[in-house]
Amino acid sequence: MSEKTVSALIREKRQRLHMTQKELADATGLGKYGDRTIRRWENGETEPKPLELKAILQFPESAPFPNKETADYRSIDLFAGIGGTRLGFVQTGRVKVVFSSEFNPFSVKTYRANFGEEPSGDITKIDAETIPDHDILVGGFPCQAFSMAGLKRGFEDTRGTLFFDVARIIRAKRPKAFMLENVKNLMAHDKGKTFSVIRKTLEDLGYAVNARVLDARKFGVPQHRERIYIVGFDKSQVRHWEEFEYPNPPCTPTRLGDILEPEVDSKYTISDRLWQGHQRRKKENKLAGKGFGYGLFTADSQYANTISARYYKDGSEILIEQKGKNPRKITPREAARLQGFPEEFIIPVSDTQAYKQFGNSVAVPVVHAVANELIRVLDMD
Repeated sequence: MSEKTVSALIREKRQRLHMTQKELADATGLGKYGDRTIRRWENGETEPKPLELKAILQFPESAPFPNKETADYRSIDLFAGIGGTRLGFVQTGRVKVVFSSEFNPFSVKTYRANFGEEPSGDITKIDAETIPDHDILVGGFPCQAFSMAGLKRGFEDTRGTLFFDVARIIRAKRPKAFMLENVKNLMAHDKGKTFSVIRKTLEDLGYAVNARVLDARKFGVPQHRERIYIVGFDKSQVRHWEEFEYPNPPCTPTRLGDILEPEVDSKYTISDRLWQGHQRRKKENKLAGKGFGYGLFTADSQYANTISARYYKDGSEILIEQKGKNPRKITPREAARLQGFPEEFIIPVSDTQAYKQFGNSVAVPVVHAVANELIRVLDMD
């Protein structure tokens, strides 16, 4: 195979995937070579080894999680992110998604790679009447406004008001049911007033509203991640709405080592300077009576801390102990596993964007368990 043929194959493959050289390198596990090397391969200046070329040419072009057209229920996916909530519902085999909305271009890239669809953009600019009819509305409206780690300004934050776009669409389209996910602190924010507004808004629309905090580590995911799951049913359409029950967590024993890769690139080992800074800050915070600091785990740890969207900055919440070396950050693939994403899930973006995406996403097994219970109620009619 000539250099010209190899370069053309790589260039055509990348263009079909809508990726930059760096994204292709990261997605195929060739990130250690950097985008310059991929560019040289495309330009025919150098030629990849057979295994490197195979990694690129065999990278999947078709979406691993397409819609099941014969599914029983139609759903829409709001504030879709990378599709974690959608995935939990699609895994039931009973739901197909007829509309999605996400405005972050990097999340859109990941969503498109995995579901074969391009989400619509900013939900605040979409006329609710143009959204297809559907049975189930799902979404995790932005949680930064209610997060313990944020300013906790609630509806004073413009991101907090995005809940009312959910209500606007529910009012217009009248889905039989909905599931909304948010941070645990939503219930306590502003002494419970914020959640009271949310509940009353939904109840005034004629929906029976349920809410419960569920922890991902009780659903087989080695991560302590508490989130509120709000489930509602239109009492005029769903006769057995009172039969809904949240899933009983299986409490399957977890072990962090089960999601860790046996060997990782040295780039994930944190520097001496960063490690020293983590240790210094933890000591200072302890003396000041604060609990903030890094989290150090081993393969035998039952579970890790909650991964956040800021993980890319310093990895402080989840560091993996290494013998004879500084700790390391988890890899993007490990981050995906930590959220319960299947191995086939494509990560077509850089490490930085991948950390942001998985930190902002959901624990898929928890969503899947809630989805099964929601569908059980709909099936009664």
